[in-house]
Amino acid sequence: MFPAMLIGLQIRDFVLIEALDLSIGPGLTALTGETGAGKSIILDALGLATGMRADSGLVRRGAAQAVSTAVFAPAPDHPVWELLEEKGLSYARDEDLVLRRALSADGRSRAFVNDQATGVGVLRELGEALLEVHGQHETVGLLDARTHRPMLDAFDGLEPLAAEVAARHRDWRAAREAVEALREDVARAAAETEELTFRLSELDRLDPREGEETELAEERALLGSAEKALADIAAAREVFDGLGSKVASAVRALERARERAVTAGAAADGTAVSRVAEASAALDRVLIEAGEAEAAIDAAAAAFDFEPDRLEKAEERLFDLRGLARKLNVTVDELPALRVRFAERLRAVESSEDALKAAEAALKAARGAYLEVAGRLTEARRAAGERLAQSVMDELAPLKLDKARFRVAVEPLAEERAGPAGLDKVAFEVSTNPGAPFGDLGAIASGGELARFALALKASLAGRAAGPQPLMIFDEVDQGVGGAVADAVGLRLKKLAGNAQVLVVTHSPQVAARAEAHWRISKAGDAAHGEGRIRTAVEVLSPADREEEIARMLAGAQITDAARAAARALIGA
Repeated sequence: MFPAMLIGLQIRDFVLIEALDLSIGPGLTALTGETGAGKSIILDALGLATGMRADSGLVRRGAAQAVSTAVFAPAPDHPVWELLEEKGLSYARDEDLVLRRALSADGRSRAFVNDQATGVGVLRELGEALLEVHGQHETVGLLDARTHRPMLDAFDGLEPLAAEVAARHRDWRAAREAVEALREDVARAAAETEELTFRLSELDRLDPREGEETELAEERALLGSAEKALADIAAAREVFDGLGSKVASAVRALERARERAVTAGAAADGTAVSRVAEASAALDRVLIEAGEAEAAIDAAAAAFDFEPDRLEKAEERLFDLRGLARKLNVTVDELPALRVRFAERLRAVESSEDALKAAEAALKAARGAYLEVAGRLTEARRAAGERLAQSVMDELAPLKLDKARFRVAVEPLAEERAGPAGLDKVAFEVSTNPGAPFGDLGAIASGGELARFALALKASLAGRAAGPQPLMIFDEVDQGVGGAVADAVGLRLKKLAGNAQVLVVTHSPQVAARAEAHWRISKAGDAAHGEGRIRTAVEVLSPADREEEIARMLAGAQITDAARAAARALIGA
């Protein structure tokens, strides 16, 4: 038997229930009792724990708050665990999942998941993942058209093909995102290409080398020192300009003086003549040494390897490099690397255009792959829809819905609405009377019909869905029917219980007889408080008590042996 999803329900101070602890087993559990006994209170308490709407009127009179705690045992692969992960709630897949909600008399409520405070909305999301409610006034899940497509896929085993469609859609989306990103890159690159080209041409013209600034600075310093030394040498060299002619003129003057001194006999002893001769000889020596000094100075100047244009070129080069570095907001030493980056960026522009072309080709291929497999899924869904419609139609007549018609509408979606589930909008549509137009399930007038229609659909889907199934709750699905129709309802609920846990609130003995477990709901006065206060009691029936309860449901207040025999027959059927 399919394992139980809901294993426990603890109720405190809820409407007419003061304290109630229920253990719930697998299969089909029937809740019966006389009209007005409060059978639906149990479901309302479960609804409180799973985030359904509630008001302060649910708090038992005189109590400060009502508390409902639902204990679930989801399978390890149940999607509810991923929902807990998404909500940031701690859990262990091998432990129970406990949902609790406290509703104060002033209308405020608090929600807890595994004793962790959370919002009521989180409880509601978890509840929607854990259970389905099909009742007189609501069919939670079935009326949501978003559930129809996965139901159809489950009916015909289309989940693998649907998973392939989802995978191809992921590929398509990834390819589209890649193209969009590359297009943005190309657009940005195109906008900066002109600037990059100009800057790169400046760098190419200068052709900077790493460490060149240091070399140029050192060369400029050396050449500057050499220039200053040569200037000093040149200043020294200027001293000798005209010196030779002046000395020669002085020598000639002294020679004339000597000759005149001899002629005049100015010095009988010849001293004057001698002194003039000595002076003339000294000047001859000066002339010789001056020539040697001048030659030495010229040799010293020649020893400096100085070219004036070299210093000028070094200074101009250094000026150009530093100017470009300032313009590009880098150091001179960073110019070579910047040149490489600019060149690589320009090449990247060219390669990104090539990459864009390749990505666009990949996008086209991904789109084609998605459309191909999505098209196959569409055809499979249409065929499955016809089979599901026929299966549901076969279920309708025994459930007193023989005039109703059911169809599965598989309508194509525009490509811009393509998604991981394919290109189809799937909707379950019904017509309740001959000649009446088809409409959505919510158009069914009678709540009882709606619940039975849900039962017909669920019976057709029974055993088809992969993975864990939710707890299914049917509230008075047998309203207004009896006999063979009620028996048909019971048989289908029994069939569902082979694949999921099912709770049913019923007035029908035929339905109750099909259950594995039977609870009797009753009202009684609370003598312990001496106030004649009414309370709701829940009794888990033994086999003998169950027979007696079904006999009461058959015969009414006066239970006969014939009713008991009929009850035994129903239970054994």
